Amino acid sequence: MLSFVAQRVLKGVIVLLAIVVLNFFLIRLAPGDPAVVMAGEAGASDQIFVKQLREKFGLDKPLPEQLFIYVKGVVSLDLGFSFRQQAPVAKLIGERLPATLLLTLTAFAISLMLGILFGTFAARFAGTFLDTGITIFALIFYAMPIFWVALMGILLFSVTFDWLPSFGYETVGANLTGLTHALDVAKHLIMPAMTLGLFFMATYTRMTRASMLEVKRLDFVKTARAKGLSDAVIQRRHVLRNALLPVVTLAGVHSGTLIGGAVITETVFAWPGIGRLMYDALLQRDYNLLLGVFVICSAMVLIFNLITDLVYRLVDPRIEFAS
Repeated sequence: MLSFVAQRVLKGVIVLLAIVVLNFFLIRLAPGDPAVVMAGEAGASDQIFVKQLREKFGLDKPLPEQLFIYVKGVVSLDLGFSFRQQAPVAKLIGERLPATLLLTLTAFAISLMLGILFGTFAARFAGTFLDTGITIFALIFYAMPIFWVALMGILLFSVTFDWLPSFGYETVGANLTGLTHALDVAKHLIMPAMTLGLFFMATYTRMTRASMLEVKRLDFVKTARAKGLSDAVIQRRHVLRNALLPVVTLAGVHSGTLIGGAVITETVFAWPGIGRLMYDALLQRDYNLLLGVFVICSAMVLIFNLITDLVYRLVDPRIEFAS
């Protein structure tokens, strides 16, 4: 197992470096010049001032030299300096990353648990009204855009009933501490996490249902029934466990998609995460900050994929680790 993890980490580092190079060139191909944008905001857009800004931030150097400097910094864990925020990129991301991890991991847990639960019931009562109701419920949230669900959630639970806060990470100016602060953050987390989680829940519901119906037709399930095992035991120990492999695979793929969904969710709910930070950096042409967010997001996806491979072994012990 340790050999497998070491090989996957080595391959992940190589993939991450390739992503860094690719993102660097893609960002440079985007229209707009950060120096021109900054000079325009400063009210001094003459060519001399623009030239000074380009020299200050190294934008006047040849592109290969800029790439070498940036990759060298990434290898030494230096993500550069944000010329718009006037702060190190690593510091800016470090301040926002916990909020994004809290949101995405909570949404991931909600979507996975509800998806497997609803999918199990839909497969158990396939062809009944319960199956139809669960399918319709899942498809509704899958078909609706995330931003629309977020806005409707704010309108219903914040504006109409005043049950939940509509934006932010915590109550501004409350200065809460300890358990009170944790409960306040949890209250602010409910709507963003549910909005993001319900979208992916629909996919896991459909996948779990289809996979369980397929496993039910296999010979070992018929053998378990012939032995006289109860239906509950067959569903839990034999059908569900073998049906989880496709769900785990899909969950690993969605781990990266959650970050993309978090950009919309964090923007609507004013959640102070790296998704919102990436959106602001894009509008401000803050190349270093944007590349830094891409590096962290890519690293998170690679880590989640490694975890997915390890979970395979827990779900099905017959699977052997291979490089």
